[in-house]
Amino acid sequence: MDGIILQQLINGLTLGSVYGLIAIGYTMVYGIIGMINFAHGEVYMISAYIAAITLAILAFFGLESFPLLILGTLLFTIAVTGVYGFVIERIAYKPLRNSTRLAPLISAIGMSLILQNYVQLSQGARQQGVPTLLDGALKFHIGDGFVQLTYTKVFILVAAFIGMGVLTYIIQRTKLGRMCRATQQDRKMASILGINTDRVISYVFVIGAAMAALAGVLITMNYGTFDFYAGFIIGIKAFTAAVLGGIGSLPGAMLGGIILGIAEAQFSGMVNTDYKDVFSFSLLVLILIFRPQGLLGRPHVAKV
Repeated sequence: MDGIILQQLINGLTLGSVYGLIAIGYTMVYGIIGMINFAHGEVYMISAYIAAITLAILAFFGLESFPLLILGTLLFTIAVTGVYGFVIERIAYKPLRNSTRLAPLISAIGMSLILQNYVQLSQGARQQGVPTLLDGALKFHIGDGFVQLTYTKVFILVAAFIGMGVLTYIIQRTKLGRMCRATQQDRKMASILGINTDRVISYVFVIGAAMAALAGVLITMNYGTFDFYAGFIIGIKAFTAAVLGGIGSLPGAMLGGIILGIAEAQFSGMVNTDYKDVFSFSLLVLILIFRPQGLLGRPHVAKV
């Protein structure tokens, strides 16, 4: 029993760290413009296809070294997916920036459906897959059983937390980060002080897309399969993680993702895989009942 719990804890940390990376895109966009980018799940889905295509091209040209193969795939996927994030902001959000709050929401849902159908038509509706890139595992004997930590999971955890660390450094220590924080606190005042807030908002969409691209590569490595509809399910999960941690908070997004991933994995291992989503969303409801702003979110004070 202890071995099962520990194994599911490892699985949950792996899944949760990826949820957290995608949740960052939701929480950054919400923090800057107060809107939810419901096309963000499809950005992740597109990154999975780009990663698979890049892997195939690099392998075709004879590149077999795992470090070079995964580095080239990561860099190219992040770059191309960042362009998608930029285009989504320019098409679905910028023209509606001064309209009602409902208009960008509907536009984002429309963009989500467009991207789904675009990938379905261009890549086909069948499930796609990639071969295992990193073989091997570490095995630890616990009691009568053992716990297995694959090298792929180790790589996913390391890459996810490095990505989070790099993003935290950018937001906390760089000029771009200061502009993002100023725009988040007061967009009008930031504009008066000379910050190009339109450009900052575009940068935020690109950064969020880059985090989704990193998640897309990691999940593709872990599970090996994906399809044009994959972005919807994991997008909802990542949005749940962002709300759970406190939407608008970067540490909250990662914390919410990890909690959600561990909760899903433990419920799957101990109870039933079929109802893991019910358990996850029930957990979200319970936390929001007692802490509506999320775990690390700040309470909103109504203005009179």
